Amino acid sequence: MRVLITGAAGMLGQKLSAALRSQPFDRVTIDALDLFDVVATTVVDPVDSLLVGDLAEVGVAEDLIARQPDVVFHLAGVVSGEAEANFAKGTRVNLDATRALFDAIRQSEFVPRVVFTSSIAVFGAPFPDVIGDDFHLTPLTSYGTQKMIGEALLADYSRRGFMDGVGVRLPTITVRPGAPNAAASGFFSGIIREPLNGQEALLPVPRDVRHPHASPRSAIGFLLHAAQLDTVALGARRNLTMPSISVTVGEQIEALARVAGNEAVGLIRESADEAVANIVAGWPQTFDARRARDLGFVCESSYDEIIAAYVADDLV
Repeated sequence: MRVLITGAAGMLGQKLSAALRSQPFDRVTIDALDLFDVVATTVVDPVDSLLVGDLAEVGVAEDLIARQPDVVFHLAGVVSGEAEANFAKGTRVNLDATRALFDAIRQSEFVPRVVFTSSIAVFGAPFPDVIGDDFHLTPLTSYGTQKMIGEALLADYSRRGFMDGVGVRLPTITVRPGAPNAAASGFFSGIIREPLNGQEALLPVPRDVRHPHASPRSAIGFLLHAAQLDTVALGARRNLTMPSISVTVGEQIEALARVAGNEAVGLIRESADEAVANIVAGWPQTFDARRARDLGFVCESSYDEIIAAYVADDLV
């Protein structure tokens, strides 16, 4: 089996490639792993091919698909805050590159499984208290709009038999290791990660802000499960909202106190940021992801478990 990961140099891309080496698909051997991004990933294995390029450039997607991957994990993208601040860049990376990849698959002579990372940003206010699987898509950010279009293309290309696609709508993934990124949701990780590393963290929103979360460990589980899912069960509805746990920022901080004590909590400094607050205000808060759970997708049951996963997997 040959596997292609776009966005392979990112946090999820690196964790996914590591997982594929250590716990490959059930009863299937991965013979080749193509790791593609605009920069080279630092994780290297003898079965890996490190590929660098711009997916939106003419011919790049065609060259990748000419390798005939059996499974494509399309993770490449510009994060929410950056896509909102730079419309042209967000459109090029999140939309133009996605269509280029999907069209290269359409024009090929084989039908790969395609796992596409979408986002809960495809939903927009006003929201019910709990969002079910049938809630409409009305994104209130350019990022959410770009992901919504990607979902529609994946469903249509799957309907027409060009690919066998599964769209995975990720909740906010915390606690993200490494340096902060440009995502508007980055502070959700920062208020946990920085104090655990003895550093100050800024909190740009009130503590009563509620949001859905899953760990990077769960996110990798979502992707691997989607790659092996019997898509007959999906029918025409190829995009799934992933399970998550809904907590307030205050509840995140309470979990941090239970794990690391009040000294760590004392490193969080409230610093209101209207731009971030406005973006977050347009995001959903609580999901009933019953359809995904029924199909075997799972995540943590408490925020304490999410912090524990970060401590075990990424805290240096």
